[in-house]
Amino acid sequence: MPGPAPEGTPPPADGALPPQVLDGAAGRRFGVYVHVPFCRVRCGYCDFTTYTADELGPQAGASRAGYPTGVADELTLAARVLRDAGLPQRQVSTVFLGGGTPTLLPAADVVGLVASVRDTFGLLDGAEVTTEANPDSVDLDYLLRLAEGGITRVSFGVQSAVPHVLATLDRTHDPERVPQVVAWAREAGLGVSVDLIYGTPGESLADWRTSLDVAVAMAPDHVSAYALVVERGTRLAARVRRGQVGSPDDDDLADKYELADAVLSAAGYGWYEVSNFAKDVEHTCRHNLGYWRGDDWWGVGPGAHSHVGGVRWWNARHPSTWADAVHAGRSPAQGREVLGEKTRELEDVLLRSRLAEGIELAALPVVVHQDVRALVADGLLDEAAADAGRVVPTVRGRLLADVVARALTG
Repeated sequence: MPGPAPEGTPPPADGALPPQVLDGAAGRRFGVYVHVPFCRVRCGYCDFTTYTADELGPQAGASRAGYPTGVADELTLAARVLRDAGLPQRQVSTVFLGGGTPTLLPAADVVGLVASVRDTFGLLDGAEVTTEANPDSVDLDYLLRLAEGGITRVSFGVQSAVPHVLATLDRTHDPERVPQVVAWAREAGLGVSVDLIYGTPGESLADWRTSLDVAVAMAPDHVSAYALVVERGTRLAARVRRGQVGSPDDDDLADKYELADAVLSAAGYGWYEVSNFAKDVEHTCRHNLGYWRGDDWWGVGPGAHSHVGGVRWWNARHPSTWADAVHAGRSPAQGREVLGEKTRELEDVLLRSRLAEGIELAALPVVVHQDVRALVADGLLDEAAADAGRVVPTVRGRLLADVVARALTG
């Protein structure tokens, strides 16, 4: 089962937003995240809001068949809340369908989720529309239907190309099928991202090199490489606690990150965020960049998180609880935070310091300028970028991102 929700203050039942969300709204992009909580099998490392059919049972509002209606209802609520707050009408620049496994829904329903966003808010010309997919959940016909329905990009949860690593993660797909699925996505005209995880207990450096080499050979547009985090309450955490498998080692994780950076860079992928690499600017994930840049987004679905103008909130995690609220026209939010100006400035530095575009030195308090030079001397910030007035982490700085962020925030 998913872990506990974060703490926060009780949100208003109607979802009303405070006046502060109007400040600078015209300069912020607006994205929509749609969480699809269904999985065929729950992976042992996963702490996301996901459920299998056995976990949900026959409870009202929790069925796959009724899910698109719930999404449409929350989007209607979102439009009303944003309008009542006085926010300018903004078309959606990015849509991201995540989970869970969105592609466990019929292709027509996945396309229908995007149509609901379009019908409610409109989509900007050239909008990025992504869906996550497990490699074993799609075929060529399914992918063609997605492309015809307005999906522009698919992100495959590959995680590893090595069978014993996939087994430890409880991943069920056949790694030998992945190149075929990527080829089908290409044939359908979709952009392709491949998600990898490093640091799984029992994964050697050679295993990780194999996964990187396989990913590069498929020539995706984008690669994400995430360090495994053993989340409390997961099956993997229980296995670590019982001594059945080892815990990820920081030095091993650092070695694997450095290898990922070297292999992907040599293959022509540039890093643009600590864990994300793309062939060029055109193929960066614009939706995720919106998170790092502090844009606005509405998260639809159980457990989904939203952010508008320094106000964050998160939905009830169980699909039935969420569905009951949205069908009744109530906000499904379970908690929220209203960030003050100082906190927003702090978080902006924390997030932007992870980006290859960096931060303008002039935007930082003068008191930390000397610290910037110390970080350059320690090999954590790029010297040429600093000389040009920007703060950009080196590979070592990315590995020690928390150290860099603390120094930049005083």
